[in-house]
Amino acid sequence: MKFRLATVAWSVIYLLLLLTLLTPLRIITVFLLIVPGAVLFSSLPFKGFLVHVIPVLLIIALLDVYSLLPAIYFLIPSIMMGRIYKKGGPAFQALMTGMGIILAELLVVLFIATYSFGFDLSQYLRDQAAISASIVQQVLSANPMFSNMNWTAEDTQKLGTMLIGKIPYVLIMTSFILAMITHALARPALSSLDVPVRKMKPAREWRLPRALIWYYLLAIVIEWIAGSSDSSWIQMVSISMLPLIHACFIIQTIGFVYFWTHSRKMSPVIALLLSLVVLVFQPLRIIGIIDLAFPLREAITRSKK
Repeated sequence: MKFRLATVAWSVIYLLLLLTLLTPLRIITVFLLIVPGAVLFSSLPFKGFLVHVIPVLLIIALLDVYSLLPAIYFLIPSIMMGRIYKKGGPAFQALMTGMGIILAELLVVLFIATYSFGFDLSQYLRDQAAISASIVQQVLSANPMFSNMNWTAEDTQKLGTMLIGKIPYVLIMTSFILAMITHALARPALSSLDVPVRKMKPAREWRLPRALIWYYLLAIVIEWIAGSSDSSWIQMVSISMLPLIHACFIIQTIGFVYFWTHSRKMSPVIALLLSLVVLVFQPLRIIGIIDLAFPLREAITRSKK
């Protein structure tokens, strides 16, 4: 009975979070929307999950049908992460799966907005840069202290280019933060429901799938296609895929650094400092690529013997 009441409570929490989409609180609560679905999917049979979730979605549809779209949007990563938790999969796998699904959904939304509604994100950011430049110019003109400073059209263009260049990192970081918050909250919640969730592996055991090398080659091909295409969506996919894969290679490199220092019985502080170096000098991700493509760790283990 306690278990049933707990899952009903999570359904109520899910409904309340979805209702906040109609209020200014959505700026905060949007980061929590994946959690209830992941908890319910992990702790219930599929039919029980539907019994808990469908009434919530129906209530939302009756109150505001447009809120049903974000509800379904966040339910997809909930199910995918919950599926891994239910099977007892690695926490890192759940985290990366959630991040990948969220990022893919963001790109799909951008695709629909581009081709169905004629939305051009790059042009929108350039327009925002022009508006910001106009405000800056007015402030400079109104203040005698800055009378010698002028905001030129070239400065506006640079600002627009900088904003466009930040898009992939914003998409990736948003996906990562959403997945991380979900895992951080879902794990203790599931533990209270007697659903075991594995902890994150030690950094020295971080190893990504070798198939990432093929995704890297695919991203390079997409980048080549985007270079000769006028499609803003294709260009967005291109500039989003490579930074994401590069981030994965950096994670792999950090995992290798911790593995190497651990095998040499070095202090964890040294591993941390070397990891910071990897984060600062990102071309060092080549180590992660080599570690994925070749049995580098096995070679180090054999050499010690």
